[in-house]
This record gives sequence, structure tokens and C-alpha cells, in this order.
Amino acid sequence: MTKKRLFSGFRAASLAVAVLASVSVLAACGSGGKQTPAANASASSAQQAVQDNMKVTIADTLTNPVFRVAKTKGILDKYGIDAEIATFATPAEGINSLFIKQSDVAFGADFPVLNAVSKGEYSIIASTGTGQTDESAAGWKLFVRDNIRQPADLKGKKVSTLRGTFVPYLWDEYLTSQNVSLDDVELIGQGGFDEAYIALKKGEIDAAWVYGSAMIAKFEAIEGARQLTDMSQTRVRIGGDLIVPDALIREHPEGVANLLRALDESSRYIAAHPDETADILYKETKQPKDATLKDLALNNWNIGFTQEAFDGLSGLKKYMIDNGIIQHDFDLDGKIYLDAIRQAAPDRVTYGK
Repeated sequence: MTKKRLFSGFRAASLAVAVLASVSVLAACGSGGKQTPAANASASSAQQAVQDNMKVTIADTLTNPVFRVAKTKGILDKYGIDAEIATFATPAEGINSLFIKQSDVAFGADFPVLNAVSKGEYSIIASTGTGQTDESAAGWKLFVRDNIRQPADLKGKKVSTLRGTFVPYLWDEYLTSQNVSLDDVELIGQGGFDEAYIALKKGEIDAAWVYGSAMIAKFEAIEGARQLTDMSQTRVRIGGDLIVPDALIREHPEGVANLLRALDESSRYIAAHPDETADILYKETKQPKDATLKDLALNNWNIGFTQEAFDGLSGLKKYMIDNGIIQHDFDLDGKIYLDAIRQAAPDRVTYGK
């Protein structure tokens, strides 16, 4: 299968992406009647918010705590956001749900977000601040069958690629760096990590990229499988973004800014209350508490929009156009709406349009 045919099939399969992203940084609330700097920041942000009540459905995953903490702790309500959370297997599926008006807010890696904004009236409203470091990249592990001892052994093998995600791009970059062609392997499209886990366990595939402490523990327990490498050994670094329909921005410009204020406050609350966050996620999605705690350090959200975020999107956009994933070029600047994040977190917007 040629690369062009591969990505043509990829487009037909899905418009979205993955990577399972999650939490945030900074600090949150205080105790004993004294206000911490984080609590003061929350109060200040709420005071600056202009009332613009809106009702939205948010596309989420089982492992991302930011939206669920924001809802459970009443942070979204405080900012006038009446939110319902719809759960999907991957962020990619969540982004897909925008197209059929099943959701109003979604998040995901740069790859599917770019695919989405290239095809419709959708805009990036902030980056999540995740995924760009070597430490974050190391969270993606490549599991292979025991008979694969080196990258060259992957030739002729069946490898997992999560439909709609950046994983085909990761395979391309990794294999090329190891003098193996993408055409030398057979990519097997799958809907999520659980499907890849079953396939590797049964011997139906030979390799899979995996993310998340709970899922990695499952793959480590597969008899006859082992970890070969991780993504930090490649040049791939994928950021994350929040995406909404342009119509939501037109109808609720202040509401979108308030949504970002709420998510920023939720991220700070999570950073200050990791154990409670783990309890919330376990209660709502049965995510193991120890897995949540392990992943918080890597998946912290710190919403904003930097020059580095734009450069990452721009470079990936070129790759996607060059490989026929995006059919028609578009103005990336015109797909980035920064008014809301400039209100919510002005000190974290370093990209100037």
C-alpha cells in the first residue's frame, strides 16, 4: 500500500485524532479562611467575566479530568455554563461528533484538529499546553511481539493505527528514522486502545503505540509482548487544542471566554487536589485512582496559545497537505480565534496574529 493510498483510506475512515490528554498546572484553593494566590486568581477571573449564559455539550474521554472536575465542583455553573458531558473512546471521536452536532466543544491533538478546521466552520480557541515536551512524548510506548527485537523486524508486520489519530504520522516518522518504509508494514485501523490490546494479545497484530498508565499496565501484562521504544526517541511532538464551531463564537463570544476561564480554574483545582481528582474520575468513569495520579504530571492542562503552539500546528499542516491528508490548503491564522483566551489567560498568549 502506498503512503498516498494509506492516507486516502485514513481520510475516509475519520476526521479526528487522539491522544488521550488530561490535566493542568499551577495551584488552587486555600484553607483556614485565608485566600491563596490561586483562589484570588479564581475570584478575580470570575469578577472579570461578563455574563453570557450558554448550554453546551462537551466531548470528553474517560481519562481526562479537566471537564469532569469543572462540572462536578460547580466551576462551569459559576461561569454560566450549563454543560453536559458526552464520553467518547478517543478525543478523535469527540472531534467527529462536532460534525453531526452531537457536541459543541471538543479537544484533541493537533493532527485531527487541523483536519477538522480544514473542512468546516470550526476554530481553535486555545491550546491545552500539553504534549510538546520529551517527558510527555515518553508517555507514548511502542509495544511489540517478542519476536520483534529491532525496528527492521517490523517489515512485513501488521501494526495498529488508531483511526482518525496522529498515529499514522508517528509510524511514518518512526519507521523512516529507522530506515524502514511505511509501505513495508500493514497498518490495521482500530477504534481505540482496548481494541489494539485484544488484537495484540490474540496475535492479530504485531505492534501498537499505547498511552496512559492504566492501558500501559495492561499491555505490559500481555504474555509474549514487550516494549520496544517510546515516542521521545522520535522527533514527533504533538500539541493539544480546544476546538468549537464558529457559530458558538458568534452567538456566545463572552460565553466562550467564560468557558476557558472555567477550564483554567479547573486545571488549577486539579493541581492542588490530585487525590480528590482521582476520586472524581474513579466515581464517574472507573478510571483507577493510581493511574489518574500517575498521569496528572504529564497531562496537565495549562491553556493559552504560544508561538510554539502555532509553529507546531503550521509544521504539521504542511506534512498533512504534502501527504494528501488535507486536500486543500487553508489560512491557519484564519482558523485560530484568540479573543477568548486573551480574556481568560492573557499572560499565556504569546502568539501575535
